[in-house]
Amino acid sequence: MALRSALINAMTNSARKASRGLLRDFNEVEHLQISRKGPADFVSAADRKAEKVLQAELSKLRPDFGFIMEEGGRVEAKDGKNYWVIDPLDGTTNFLHAIPHFAISIAVQREGELIAGIVLDVVRDELFWAEKGAGAYCNERRLRVSVRRKMTEAVIATGIPFHGRGDHAQFRREMAGVMPEVAGIRRMGAAALDLAYVAAGRYDGFWERGLSVWDIAAGIVLVREAGGMVTDLKGGDTMMASGDILAANDALYTPLQKLLNKPA
Repeated sequence: MALRSALINAMTNSARKASRGLLRDFNEVEHLQISRKGPADFVSAADRKAEKVLQAELSKLRPDFGFIMEEGGRVEAKDGKNYWVIDPLDGTTNFLHAIPHFAISIAVQREGELIAGIVLDVVRDELFWAEKGAGAYCNERRLRVSVRRKMTEAVIATGIPFHGRGDHAQFRREMAGVMPEVAGIRRMGAAALDLAYVAAGRYDGFWERGLSVWDIAAGIVLVREAGGMVTDLKGGDTMMASGDILAANDALYTPLQKLLNKPA
């Protein structure tokens, strides 16, 4: 049985507490679909409520840590070096449409370095967790990235720009480069889970542009600890600043990166 550190336990217990409220709220969303007002206000309230639970619980467990949060912004660390990076509801659009694919994501950033993270799939009750140097796990099972070596056998995940967001023309060029070379492309709507699935070997690779730090922080730790490669799309280390990310196993990382960076 995998031994979880006090840090992982702190994140896990807080996420499980917040997940109970999210699950209750998710079960209400379907009833709200038919109302004239729609469920959007309800979902944003559920998001804020989950974040408050996480902040309260984590503050009790580590009072010196700061916070980088989707809703609540940045709270400076009393110890000057440790931060919780929190997404209380990754996959908001799925949640809004009663699609059961969303997660809570929590990471720890120490002096600028990501050292631990969890992604809790609330509906499936799958807890993906990892700590630097200690490996990655789903519940109690050790994770490794996939062993596929051929792009023609690979399933790659991505995020698709939508109304008012992202460079649509650039995405179409990237899709045109990748699509003919792979076994399939998936867009599931929750980047934290996409990265967790790369760590678990379910996806062979993932790329997306313009994400926020809380979308990717925990997933970066998971993929690295599962033996995968994570960079920005140019092969650099600016993911947290740029929001552009590429993750894959060691065999498919370079061919996928080349396809995404083909000149127009």
